[in-house]
Amino acid sequence: MNILFFLTPKSEVAFLYDTDSLGQALKKMESHRYSAIPIIARDSGRYVGTLTEGDLLWKLKDSKNLSFQGAEKLSVMEIERNRDNEPVEADADMEDLINKAVNQNFVPVIDGDQCFIGLIKRKDIILYLSSRLAAAKAAMSERQRAKEAETCIIS
Repeated sequence: MNILFFLTPKSEVAFLYDTDSLGQALKKMESHRYSAIPIIARDSGRYVGTLTEGDLLWKLKDSKNLSFQGAEKLSVMEIERNRDNEPVEADADMEDLINKAVNQNFVPVIDGDQCFIGLIKRKDIILYLSSRLAAAKAAMSERQRAKEAETCIIS
């Protein structure tokens, strides 16, 4: 299956640029209610990494006397990130996508030049797999009913 079926395109994704400030990150994450957000290089469009609420919390904890005005002067690239969401390339297979989604709430998707083209939400993968499971159960049930009907006719 083509994983791009699940893609939320870059134009519909809230993200940060590597030139944004900690203050801008706080505002964007609050307004979208995100717990994690991708960071993209402004000059190249390449995926840089993922900033999480935890990363922000630890930076605020470790920064003595950091005010909101000071947060506007601090680049998101100065914030230590615990773990970046691992991306997949646009031509990745479903197995690779699922393996990444197990540990990430979204999977960044990049093209051959490492440029961010969008992301795939774990929720969308789970909903798809759930619908496939329901369809498989329905088909199995239908086959079982047909088998039982055939048994009744023979008897």
